[in-house]
Amino acid sequence: MNPWRGLKNIPRNIWLLAFTTLINRSGTMVLPYLVLYMTEKIRVSPAEAGLVLAFYGAGGLITAPFVGKLSDRIGALRIMKFSLIATGIMLFMFSFVTNYYLILFITLVWSVINESFRPANLSFISKEVLPEQRKTSFALNRLAINLGMSIGPVVGGFLAALNFSFLFYVDGITSLIAGIFLILSHIKPEKETKATEEKLDEPESDSSIKHHSIFRDKKFLIYMLALVPVEMVFFQHIGALPLYLVRDLKFVESTFGMLMAINTVIIIFIEVPLNNFMSRWDDRKLIAVGALLCGLGYGLMVFSSSILLIIFTVVVWTFGEMIFFPSSASYIAEISPEAKRGEYMGYFQMTFSFSMMLGPWLGTIVLDNFGANVLWIGAFIFGGFSTGVFLKHGNKSSKTH
Repeated sequence: MNPWRGLKNIPRNIWLLAFTTLINRSGTMVLPYLVLYMTEKIRVSPAEAGLVLAFYGAGGLITAPFVGKLSDRIGALRIMKFSLIATGIMLFMFSFVTNYYLILFITLVWSVINESFRPANLSFISKEVLPEQRKTSFALNRLAINLGMSIGPVVGGFLAALNFSFLFYVDGITSLIAGIFLILSHIKPEKETKATEEKLDEPESDSSIKHHSIFRDKKFLIYMLALVPVEMVFFQHIGALPLYLVRDLKFVESTFGMLMAINTVIIIFIEVPLNNFMSRWDDRKLIAVGALLCGLGYGLMVFSSSILLIIFTVVVWTFGEMIFFPSSASYIAEISPEAKRGEYMGYFQMTFSFSMMLGPWLGTIVLDNFGANVLWIGAFIFGGFSTGVFLKHGNKSSKTH
């Protein structure tokens, strides 16, 4: 049986959106080198450079729920087109700013615009495919992201050695190209169109869902809270993990790059077939398995006595990542009302922004003050906590429509 067979049934719109994402992510190079740009080009301290990243994280945190709700009203496609074009323009402007406080402001605005693409993207995918296609579709989207991210930061390293301004120009150009491609592709959101046409026949009870507050959906709120601990664990790969490998274990920086390459290669070749194989499996159980593998993978770092064991830990949490993220997005699509799916996806995306802000920072603090063993055991406990909550509260009856 061909493990990629399920891709044949993925709608054309999802393929076009995945290609748009690939174009955009292939130019992602400003954010990975932002701290280096701030310290070497703008000449600020590492702490001030870190604050710039915090402002970017704050922008993503602010925009996610707002954009999710907006995509339900005006359509996810319009938001994605605006995000790509406006981001390209913002990056060109960014390259000419040298005042630190103005950079903080522009970073916040850039983040709000750039990060609005994500919840709209998730909302569009969830509405365009059948339930059994969701995990494969979300995995295809992540494949496009990872393929692009295997190109952008690498090219960015060479451009940064020549001139940091090139990072902004290339990143901006690829964002504009992605936006133009999305506009010219003439994607017609079939299911959104059908839903609009059926509004006149919509029962009053279904219509009232639009006015139902998401904060009254207790099952969803518990799920949101359960996401944060395991997501904080996952984001240690940009926080405590590289610091631990280089500073504490005395590996060279290229070792961390090699480990991240292993992570990317596994995702590129395995994630789509894996999720296609699991397309009809229970999302709730898969989310719990993914969370457990993430916690276990980082927890095994307490035994990191050799590079082979470290590679094994990366493989474990990579499989957790490949199972957890598509299944968690699929589950949100399952339990959210059709009329409020964008809003639900927005709050779902907000957990990632929050975890990205808090996780790496908290991980480095624990590593510095309490040591590696406390950090990695804590990571396992956090992953186990999320797993337990998912198993206990993941109930299909939480669906409100």
